[in-house]
Amino acid sequence: MALALLGCGAVLLPIPAVAQAPARARGEAASSDPRTVLDLSQGWRFQFGAADEAPAAPGFDDAAWLPVTVPHTWNKVGAYALTRSPDANMRQGKGWYRRTITVPAALKGRRLFLEFDGVSKIADIWVNGRHVGTHAGAFGRFRLDVSDVLKPGGNSLAVRADNSASAPGSSTEHVIPLGGDFFVQGGIYRGVRLLAVDDAHIDLADHGGPGVYLHTPRISAERAEVAAKTLLRNLGTRRRALTLVTTIHDAAGKPVATDRAPVTLATGEALAVAHNLTVPAPHLWQGRDDPYLYRVVSELRDGTRVIDRQVQPLGIRSFAFDADRGFLLNGKVTPLHGVSRHQDVQGKGWALTPEDHARDMAFAIEIGANTLRHAHYQHAQEWSDEADRAGMVVWAELPFVHQANVDPSEAPAAATIANAEEQLRELIRQNVNHPSILLWSVGNEADIGAAIDAMRKGGAAKPAQSGEMLRRLDRLARTEDPSRPTVYADCCEDTPSILSMEGAPSLNGITQVMGLNRYYGWYYGDLDGIGPALDSMHARHPTLPIGLSEYGAGGAMTQHSDNALGGPVAAYGRPQPEEYQSLAIERNWKAIAQRKYLAASWLWNLFDFATTMRNEGDATDINTKGLVSYDRKTRKDAFYFLQASWSAAPVLHLNGRRYADRAYAVVDVRGYSNADRVSLSLNGKPVGEVACPDRICLWPGVALTPGANHLVATATIGGKQISDALDWTAPDPRRGVFIDSGALVGGTMGGNRYGSDNFFRGGTAKVLAGRNPFAPPPKVEGTDIPALFGSYREGRFGYEVPLPDGDWAVTIASFEPDAAKGATRSFAVLADGKRVIDALAPMQAAGGANKAVTRSFTVTSSGGRLALDFEPIGGDAVVAGIAIRSARP
Repeated sequence: MALALLGCGAVLLPIPAVAQAPARARGEAASSDPRTVLDLSQGWRFQFGAADEAPAAPGFDDAAWLPVTVPHTWNKVGAYALTRSPDANMRQGKGWYRRTITVPAALKGRRLFLEFDGVSKIADIWVNGRHVGTHAGAFGRFRLDVSDVLKPGGNSLAVRADNSASAPGSSTEHVIPLGGDFFVQGGIYRGVRLLAVDDAHIDLADHGGPGVYLHTPRISAERAEVAAKTLLRNLGTRRRALTLVTTIHDAAGKPVATDRAPVTLATGEALAVAHNLTVPAPHLWQGRDDPYLYRVVSELRDGTRVIDRQVQPLGIRSFAFDADRGFLLNGKVTPLHGVSRHQDVQGKGWALTPEDHARDMAFAIEIGANTLRHAHYQHAQEWSDEADRAGMVVWAELPFVHQANVDPSEAPAAATIANAEEQLRELIRQNVNHPSILLWSVGNEADIGAAIDAMRKGGAAKPAQSGEMLRRLDRLARTEDPSRPTVYADCCEDTPSILSMEGAPSLNGITQVMGLNRYYGWYYGDLDGIGPALDSMHARHPTLPIGLSEYGAGGAMTQHSDNALGGPVAAYGRPQPEEYQSLAIERNWKAIAQRKYLAASWLWNLFDFATTMRNEGDATDINTKGLVSYDRKTRKDAFYFLQASWSAAPVLHLNGRRYADRAYAVVDVRGYSNADRVSLSLNGKPVGEVACPDRICLWPGVALTPGANHLVATATIGGKQISDALDWTAPDPRRGVFIDSGALVGGTMGGNRYGSDNFFRGGTAKVLAGRNPFAPPPKVEGTDIPALFGSYREGRFGYEVPLPDGDWAVTIASFEPDAAKGATRSFAVLADGKRVIDALAPMQAAGGANKAVTRSFTVTSSGGRLALDFEPIGGDAVVAGIAIRSARP
């Protein structure tokens, strides 16, 4: 099944006028412009927590309040630390903003509107003490007609922003989002301005939309038909005979089509004017290859005088989502690969500038993405403008996240549904003209809240009642904009996730495209599970186009592994080493790239972001699945793997530069490149040249020099030589080798540096845990290094340990993690094929379960290695650690 759609796009841009920018900078009116804009970013004062409405009064004394500029948020969430930062600000509630608006006398007689781009989560506005409006929803633009309350000269403006936590009886009980793995920050966090327009103007009252809506019902090589609908309104006291002139300009500014329509507006009348234009030999918007934009100028004229104007870009393109062929842009199969993005930056939160948006887009372009998912809400217009110009295909999303009711197992209230529908109208009408946006998402994991709630309460899970609300939203989206398909991001159908509730109804199939959030090898399953899982869902829903809406893994920049397969990853806690993130994304992408029916994939996430639901990896209140750090200063290794896989730019990157102090003297050197072959040198000496299949370059078993090591990789791409280098410090292997068996990350214990589990053959890595996975693990007694026993390797297994030739004392640390198995467990230990321990029964030797036992022996190694084997006699072998020290004084 294919969804073939035609469309074009327009987005509100600043009105071009030579005098306009300086006037805005001074906060003055530009009287020569048909639509005057006064920037209101400066001169605010802020105070959190006022209990009553006293700050709304014109004479209220705010001298002691904090001076701020907007965009502004009072929250500061997330730090790369194991405990919450002392300056963190998690406050949820009501914050007040006040300032004076000086209305120039030149604006007398014009209609005045306050325009807010985003206030979280509920906004109440007072002008000169009079309450002029409320807006419920953190992400949509809204406008208020304040013509009757503003006066020439000074005026007081007060705004109360409320981001109270959603709970029964709270002010935000019925305002979505009601949950989700991100923090809803408070404040006037996007732009604010005063608009002055003629009584008759292009309508400002259409759910924050631009008032001009464009669509291309038919496109061919010879012509493109552009259907325009312009909303006009007359708020004056007299009938107006006017002319609406719409002109399409090409990228060079040349007019290519014009329409003139006489209109008559009675007093108080709102009128929708439909008109058609034809663009000859249209230059298509071709995504990243050629994001060509026309400009549409809509002018409302009174005689020869222009009384209002809108200038917007137009992208002409056709597209289709096909269940078998994937995504087609302008008739060409175009696999979509990209990233999701949250709108916060460390130190700024949600209060981003246009420069912040441009910088974020530069990261997406650099990595080679051609599609973006706006998670999990309507993003700023500046960000969508960047996507239009960059040629990104965009998934735009409604903040229906996690649950449909504050009690996630109950049906949503009528007020919640009404709020969701209004936010959906705002999302579509404010963004419908962006050529980049090709999908309307009406929800994300809307059934997951009930499962989490049941886990927290320890009771039986009651399925979420999100389905009917999702159906209503889907119907509304299709009615608002039939030119784009709807999509929903599903978390759990047919997965081994603990959040997949038995008996829960499927929400897939409600929307026209199916989005799948799948985390095989992270939250559940193994790293090779993603491909079969996608195939299974494709077979179950054969007529639905599919997009992989989320995949990925956490990556802590200060936690590192010597072998990313050496131990279980702590998906809900610590550690989350950077090397595991890289491996997970490598495996996932290989499966994604092989599936031609997959229309798109979006890695979660381009940047680390704030969430108070997480204390994991090396961070607190941060989701660490980003490819780039929260402050945008560090690209993680996985960034370069995707860049090498997606981008045409030359890429060569050596992994592990943040793991500079190595635990082992023999390492596998790993890197990413889109070169055919890459050479490596160590301290000026050649290591060798290797091919890079699947963009992964590997030099196994490289022996480092004790102390400083300088590695340099070089390659030639397109006749140009590129290189990358890093520096590592290596231990002296003559001083011994220490292995933390079953551990994904090593550490210093008992005065010795233990590397994470490595050099193993077979067995299963496990972590010590009790019956309750949410309770602290049991303590291992009888040792002064209990951390060594927090993980172990179990089964029949062996180790091939790189080791200088000589005499060595080897100590094996073991224990019994399972009292039920302990009575029969015993195993033998072999060194280079010779039995050195006939039978070790940990429970009997230690006198009980969860008690440490060690056994030592001496060996003479040769050939640069030592082979250790652990053979079960009764039950599986269990080893928590291996210490190899010199047997000579």
